Amino acid sequence: MTLRLKINLIVGALTLLFLAAVLGLQLRSMRDSVHEEVVAANRVASQLLNRTVWLYAAQGTPAMLSFLQGTGRIRSNDITLFDKQGQALYRSPPSTYKAGRDAPHWFAALIAPEPTVQAIEFPDGKLEVRSNASRAAVDAWDYALTLVGAALALLVAVNLLVFWLVGRTVRPFGRIVGALEELQRGRFDVSLPPLPGHEAGAIGAAFNRMVGELQRHIETERRAVRAEAQLSDSRELTRWIDHHIEQERLMIARELHDELGQSVTAMRSMATSIAQRCTGKDAQSEQAARLIAEESSRLYDAMHGIIPRLTPLVLDNFGLADAIADLVERTRQSHAGVRIDSSVALGEARLPADVALALYRAAQEGLTNALRHGQAQQVSLELHGASAEVTLDLRDDGRGLPAGGVPRDGHYGLRWLRERVAALHGSVTIDNAAPRGVLLSVRLPLNPETA
Repeated sequence: MTLRLKINLIVGALTLLFLAAVLGLQLRSMRDSVHEEVVAANRVASQLLNRTVWLYAAQGTPAMLSFLQGTGRIRSNDITLFDKQGQALYRSPPSTYKAGRDAPHWFAALIAPEPTVQAIEFPDGKLEVRSNASRAAVDAWDYALTLVGAALALLVAVNLLVFWLVGRTVRPFGRIVGALEELQRGRFDVSLPPLPGHEAGAIGAAFNRMVGELQRHIETERRAVRAEAQLSDSRELTRWIDHHIEQERLMIARELHDELGQSVTAMRSMATSIAQRCTGKDAQSEQAARLIAEESSRLYDAMHGIIPRLTPLVLDNFGLADAIADLVERTRQSHAGVRIDSSVALGEARLPADVALALYRAAQEGLTNALRHGQAQQVSLELHGASAEVTLDLRDDGRGLPAGGVPRDGHYGLRWLRERVAALHGSVTIDNAAPRGVLLSVRLPLNPETA
């Protein structure tokens, strides 16, 4: 049911109730008027006849009959003359006023009073005066018909006027509904012109504001989707670059270990052999050979120091726990005055290769920064694995971060670490620790593809 029809029905019902109340009041007024007219007419007729009838009664019944025939009908009364035996000698003629018409029986019973009878007895008979409200009821019925017709005409006119006015008033709401349907079909550029009426204008303005906000939200969502796609592509590119860099590092480390390492070892062995053969024979050749052997040893040690920085071969061969232990041990040896505590509890966690490598690089970067930049004297490294993720926490007692936090310029190792961890859907947090030092926390999911 439309709003227009609802308003019309409500107004029609209220108008009908008002007209019914008016008709009820008018009906009551007509009833009182008819009662007063009929009763008064019967009383007056009885009093007049009571004074006159005795004059004619003394002259006999024929004189009485002649008087009544000359008088005719008295309004709202029926007059009947009876003789001594009770036979009717005379009845007043019917009324000529609206002759042949009568009000409906139910209407007459509703407004007409009960008939009253006044009897005047004299020696030769009896004169009976009975009230008759039929003509007054016809008048009331005609007035009621006129009133009902006027009420119906007014009801129709009011409803037509209300129907037109309401249609004119709610016409802007049809445009609002049409705009909402267009919006539902996916047209987000729809807008409403200024609508007439305070309420319709306010709704139209609110609709236009809503569409504007919706367009901005859609554009923001599109930008977010594009940014997420670019971020995903960037992460994939970062992982691809990391993978190829690690592959190159691994190849270089193996070449150093297998080819250059064997050559340096062979050079040291040959120089040592030459020095032994020249002992006591050629002091200059012996010294040169021993110098070559010593340089070969330093070169071998330097090469073995470079290899773990290129790639942790122990990680591929023995796993993350042994690789962390090897890293901590080598750091202790190179920094004799620093205390390094480590705790590794991976449990049953099965780490993918890229996750294990990222955690190893995080520990490597954290130790390097703590000792090189923070001048730490004590470092604590904790590595814990769970069913869904693995966590690395590295805490030192060094100088801590500067007041502005980690600077954007420089610290390329930390930036590269963040990008590597982000590519694996993990998180890196670096903050000052209490009472001093820095806390580096790395969290990585065990299944980066579905994290």
